[in-house]
Amino acid sequence: MAISVDTVYQRVLAILNKEQRGYLSPTEYNLFANQAELDIFEQYFYDLNQFSRLPGNSTEYSDMVDILEEKISLFETSGSTTYANDYWPEPSNLYRLGSVIYNGSEAEHINKNEYLYITSSPLSKPTNDFPIYTRDASGIKVYGNSEITADVTFQYIKKPNAPNEVEWAFTEVNGNALWNSTNSENFHLHESEETELVIKILQLAGVSIKDPSIYQMGNAEEVKSTQQEKA
Repeated sequence: MAISVDTVYQRVLAILNKEQRGYLSPTEYNLFANQAELDIFEQYFYDLNQFSRLPGNSTEYSDMVDILEEKISLFETSGSTTYANDYWPEPSNLYRLGSVIYNGSEAEHINKNEYLYITSSPLSKPTNDFPIYTRDASGIKVYGNSEITADVTFQYIKKPNAPNEVEWAFTEVNGNALWNSTNSENFHLHESEETELVIKILQLAGVSIKDPSIYQMGNAEEVKSTQQEKA
C-alpha cells in the first residue's frame, strides 16, 4: 500500500495552519517531498549498519535489522542492460549494486588492479561457471572463459524515485490548486514512513521560509520518534 502524496500534504498544511506558519505551495511541497523520501531512504543503510552491530531483538516483528531489511526489500529488483562500447552499462535506476549474474552463476567482484594477477594464475583464473567482474565509471566488465558480452543480469537496489518522482499534481481553478489524483505520483516508501515524511517535509519547509520554529518542531518530533525506536 503506497503512502498517499495528498494525505501527507494535507497533514503538513494542517500543522502549518495550526501553528499559523504560512502556506506551502504545491511546487515547494513536491520538491521537499522528493528530498524527504530520498533522505529517509538513504538513512536506512546507515541505520542498518549501526543496528547490525548491536545484539538482535528476539521479539517477533521488533528486530530493527529485520524491519530495515523489510523496508529496503521494496526496492530490490533485477534487470539487464545492453552491452555496448566494451562495457555493460549500469541500470539507469540503480542505487546500490548487489550481484552480477551470468547464466545463473554469481560473478565475484574484483578490483581492476587485481585482474592481471587473477587471470594469470591457473588456480584463480575465471571460468564461465565461476565468473568475475570489474567496475568503474565507464561501466562493468564480466569475464568467464573470455570476456562475457551476453546473458548478464544485475540484482540491485533501485532508486526510490525511479522511474517517476513523487508529485502532487494539480489543476488551477480560480487561483486555487485542486489536487489531480490521476496525474499524481504517491510516495514509494514503506507505509510506516508516513509520519516521518511529514516530519522531514516540515523541517525542509522551516529552512525554506526561514522559520526556525518549524524546523525545531519537526526536529523535536524526529528525536521523539528515534527514541521510541531505540527504547
